[in-house]
Amino acid sequence: MNAPLNHPLPLLELDILRTFVAISETGSFTLAANAVFRTPSAVSMQIKKLEDILGRQVFNRDARSVSLTADGEMLLGYARRLLALNREAIAKFVMPDISGVVRLGSPDDYGERVLPQVLKRFAQSHPSVAVDVTIDMSSNLKRRMAERQLDITLFTVCRDAPAGAEILLTEPIIWGGARGGTAHLRDPLPVSLWEEGCVWRADALDALGKAGRNYRVAYMSAHTAGQRAAILSDLAVAPLPKSFIGDEIVALGTRDGLPELSHYNLAMMLVPDASAPVRAAADHIRATFEMFRETGKF
Repeated sequence: MNAPLNHPLPLLELDILRTFVAISETGSFTLAANAVFRTPSAVSMQIKKLEDILGRQVFNRDARSVSLTADGEMLLGYARRLLALNREAIAKFVMPDISGVVRLGSPDDYGERVLPQVLKRFAQSHPSVAVDVTIDMSSNLKRRMAERQLDITLFTVCRDAPAGAEILLTEPIIWGGARGGTAHLRDPLPVSLWEEGCVWRADALDALGKAGRNYRVAYMSAHTAGQRAAILSDLAVAPLPKSFIGDEIVALGTRDGLPELSHYNLAMMLVPDASAPVRAAADHIRATFEMFRETGKF
């Protein structure tokens, strides 16, 4: 039933949502309190107020851990989007004359799919900031960050992300093949791979080795377009993120005689003394991936 017009729905306070996100990311009321510069008791009161407004419990709590409830998981996406939108709106007025250069790194696959949206929105809100984009393998991007050649970078990692990195996306790795193709039926299995250092490559070769499946590297490319060409021409199958599947590339799995693969993380890292333009660019990247988590589309 809709609320009467003279009884409008309550508003969610951004300060409370910021605390809620901090708790979900740290898994601790105490750590979140440090992050938002409040006392643990004040943080607890904020979450109680949030749960009273929603009429739902957003965290499961016990003596050792804090985890999101199903309602909390749903709220997290909205909270991140509202906070990102707030930062974007404030930037329009508080930092309209911000200028400088942001040196941004990205793997080829996300440079092709994600960066156009990020750069378009960023240019609209910060027209005086120049963005210098470097497309490279994740291993090289991390090295460039360590050498202070980049201000911010995206990179893929299969397991633990390095200290200071922020996980933007966790996604299954699957085998991609041509729709109606037969490459997966050949022996040895023809595979298309990225260069050494790619986490998808390492995961695929490890899985094939454990399964005892004969294979040969039929195609190698460090670029998404090259990988797609190898798959679409039915020259080979290739390990891909699940979100890359669609149109003429289909997911293959154990039913097709291929070993199950694991997951990977897409992470973001900023230089420790990030400037205002770098922090603003990071906010736009976060908002883009939050939209993907909500809609499944970039």
